[in-house]
Amino acid sequence: MGSLSLLLIYAILVVTIPIGTILLSWFLGQKHQNPSKDEPYESGIPVTDSARLRFPSNFYLVAMFFVIFDLEVVFIFSWAIAFQDVGWAGYFTVLVFVLILAVVLVYEWRIGALDFGPQGKKILQAYKKMNK
Repeated sequence: MGSLSLLLIYAILVVTIPIGTILLSWFLGQKHQNPSKDEPYESGIPVTDSARLRFPSNFYLVAMFFVIFDLEVVFIFSWAIAFQDVGWAGYFTVLVFVLILAVVLVYEWRIGALDFGPQGKKILQAYKKMNK
C-alpha cells in the first residue's frame, strides 16, 4: 500500500469515527425531556439570574496577558529540551527573548495593566492615549 492510500484510509477514519460515535449516541441514548435539563448546572444551587454577565474589559486583557506569557513558557521549555543542540547561540537568543519579556512585563506593570485595585482604570486611560 502506498502512502497516499494510507493517508486516505486515515482521513476516512478521522471523519467516520466521530460522526459514527455521535450517531450511535443519538440512537442509543435516552430521549426524555424535562425543564431542568435545559438549565445550566450550578453545583446543585438553583439558578438565580441569567448566565449572560458582562465583564469589564480588564478581565479580557488579563486573560490575553496570561495566554501570551503562557505561550512564552512553551518556547522556553522547548529551548530547554534542545539546550545541548543549540549551544551558546541558542543561550544568547533565549536570554534576549527573556529580556524582552521582562521589559514587556515592566511596561504592563507601569501602565497599570496588572492593577486590580480601585485605580485599575489606568490601563484604559493608557489604551485611549495610544489610540489618539
